[in-house]
Amino acid sequence: MTELTFFHSPNTRSAGARILLEELGAPYTLHALNMKAGEQRGAAYLAINPMGKVPAVLHGDALVTEQVAVFLYLADLFPEAGLAPSIGDPLRGPYLRRMAFYGSCFEPALVDKALKRDPASPSMLPYGDYDTTVKTVNDQLAKGPYILGEKFTAADVLWGTALQWTTMFKLVPETPDIVAYIQRITSRPAAKRVREMDAALTAGHEAAAAK
Repeated sequence: MTELTFFHSPNTRSAGARILLEELGAPYTLHALNMKAGEQRGAAYLAINPMGKVPAVLHGDALVTEQVAVFLYLADLFPEAGLAPSIGDPLRGPYLRRMAFYGSCFEPALVDKALKRDPASPSMLPYGDYDTTVKTVNDQLAKGPYILGEKFTAADVLWGTALQWTTMFKLVPETPDIVAYIQRITSRPAAKRVREMDAALTAGHEAAAAK
């Protein structure tokens, strides 16, 4: 298979993408960015992603940035893992819906919440409002153990890691359904492995920055 390079920094959104790689059993080369040293703003990485954000994936000549795009690309790249419903599967549409909802509704709503600012007028807003957005997520999680009900997919890695961070920072309420879901996803072996690997990576970055 064509080499897969994964651009990552611990304690960022890209932790979820690294968990997904582990869930997929995907071979990859790790390119770790030391954000404490500002490497994400260096010319070398800005040539990869001008936004200076992680994750990013380079697969042959295909460069993929933006978190949801990275998740969709990787899950489809390794179909044998079964983490992305295929085209024709009745779950494909709901899967894409939940993935897109994360980037187009959930994150913008949380930015408004974090900055304590009023949302734009409904005609200019890509989501309804914060309360409806969070209720939509909670209502979906109440229907089953995973975001699509009974089937675990890449969408659960995305949502499980996101909800872990956002509840930690009190941006999302810790409802019983959300708390149970976070525990279910973050207790998986892949998530535990990444926490251990990223803890070691963080320690190395801190030591390097202190020199």
